Amino acid sequence: MRITVPKPSPLVAALPAAQLLDLGQRIRAQRKALRVNSTATAEAAGVSRVTLHRIEKGEPSVTIGAWGNVMAALGLRLQAAEVTASDAPPANVVLTVPVEIALEHYPQLKALAWQLHGASILTPTEALDVYERNARHLEMDALLPHERDLLQALRQVFARQGAHV
Repeated sequence: MRITVPKPSPLVAALPAAQLLDLGQRIRAQRKALRVNSTATAEAAGVSRVTLHRIEKGEPSVTIGAWGNVMAALGLRLQAAEVTASDAPPANVVLTVPVEIALEHYPQLKALAWQLHGASILTPTEALDVYERNARHLEMDALLPHERDLLQALRQVFARQGAHV
């Protein structure tokens, strides 16, 4: 008898992780716009509510078939598009992450960190954790340019260190 051990999920680069997060948010927004609850959506797509929640969070470990079923159930289409030069920073650009992140300079982060009573400064890992734990509440279109740069830098820095983003 041959015993096989499943391979661990591969690390996801920053750009695809951000794209999945955005896609998950779009799926959730479509479900909300249609006024369909998560149970009905999951049943229509043939997935569990937990899987639907993971898709809406942009988790890369969910099968592409589940993503496709959920999108079809909501009247969306899964489509591949070419990555353009404007989608990613140039290779020679170095993104920096501040040692301390003052909440007053990042409105969405401050709103997401409401439960951290009395906190006005976060470490980079704390900031990324707040962004990711509350991703479903993050309004990507409303991010100020410097806050979008911070989030992108956090994802890239921690992806390089082997963190799952």
